[in-house]
Amino acid sequence: MPKPSTVSKKIKKFLQVLGPGVITGASDDDPSGIATYSQAGAAFGFATLWTALLTFPLMATIQGMCARIGLVTESGLTKTLKNHYPKSLLYLMIVFSFPAVTLNIGADIQGMGAVANLLIPSIPDYIFSIGFTLLLIFVIIKYPYQKIARILKWLCIAVLLYLIVPFLLKPDWGSVFKSTFIPTIHFNKDFFEMLVAILGTTISPYLFFWQATMEAEDVAHKAKKIMVNKQILKDMKADVNMGMLFSNLVMFFIILTAGATLFKAGIHKIDTVEQAAKALQPLAGRFAYVLFAIGIIGTGLLAIPVLAGSISYIMAETFDWKQGLDAKFSEAKPFYATIAIALVLGLCLNFIGITPIQALVYTAILYGLTAPVMIAVVIHICNNKKVMGKFTNNTLQNTLSVITLILMTASAVAMLYFQFK
Repeated sequence: MPKPSTVSKKIKKFLQVLGPGVITGASDDDPSGIATYSQAGAAFGFATLWTALLTFPLMATIQGMCARIGLVTESGLTKTLKNHYPKSLLYLMIVFSFPAVTLNIGADIQGMGAVANLLIPSIPDYIFSIGFTLLLIFVIIKYPYQKIARILKWLCIAVLLYLIVPFLLKPDWGSVFKSTFIPTIHFNKDFFEMLVAILGTTISPYLFFWQATMEAEDVAHKAKKIMVNKQILKDMKADVNMGMLFSNLVMFFIILTAGATLFKAGIHKIDTVEQAAKALQPLAGRFAYVLFAIGIIGTGLLAIPVLAGSISYIMAETFDWKQGLDAKFSEAKPFYATIAIALVLGLCLNFIGITPIQALVYTAILYGLTAPVMIAVVIHICNNKKVMGKFTNNTLQNTLSVITLILMTASAVAMLYFQFK
């Protein structure tokens, strides 16, 4: 048996390794993700559980590649594209990214407003949405994001309740394991819409930009310039893998919880946040709405700065602005102005007549359609020796990333096929 002091040292060392990857994983389970996974469980029961198992190595590989780009180049994806690729490709990435991220911000704000209205029905949801938008703009400009994230991550603990509910309900674990390890595919429009939404909200393009930029900023914040080596890459991989594992574990149990509660109760289509909240009732009873609201608001407050920040970093690196969520407003006015504009545009989407649940799922579908292009770009960068030097992809990384590209492309094509069939 190892000595307690040895175990504590190993735990302390492991915790020190955790950084951008864990924050990325936590922000991946944003309101859009929670809504999409809940809808998947309600609509198809346990049939989509296999996607949580399949996507873990795929998203860990893609995010690891993005993190490696940030470490090696000491810059984000946008600057890497700008320095080594035609400008037309850079502008194409902006065209693909901005609408999806803006819709995601709007959907998350709308979802937060809707759950706040659950708690205080006397105040309209749009008032809450406006309040959250103004609060986020103020907090993002006033405080460093790392400080905000350390506080907000505790609000996301409510999401962990999804890990408990299935054990209280005692579902047919044989069916659960079968659905986890043996893929079920329904060849129809609704299933492929949901599959694209799951893939899109799990392997989201904005996280590619965020991961690379955060790794580059971590390097910039070091007192001494670091040289990328095997140990640094090993630590980065552990960080990314832990973040993605946490993200997919939550994803798995949200689908499982919704399947064991909503699907079983005959609720196969979630139109309101109240219906989504009912998945937690077996554990929380009348407090289900409170806990669901805390989870949605907590993940929204954590994820929206990541969403808006990713767009702002893209624009800043494109036009050589001063950037950084730890910079003062006076030092980076265009950077913060872009964040504010993205949030306000997202807020405006609340008033076009789409329900919060629809907006959240549509966001995931849009990501699923645009992600293949971004994945192809990331694969090319990671195999470009002029950019990555000796740190290009190995065979396993290329295999998994190409599988990701094929899977997401095939799902998007199948969805479009069934749309027009």
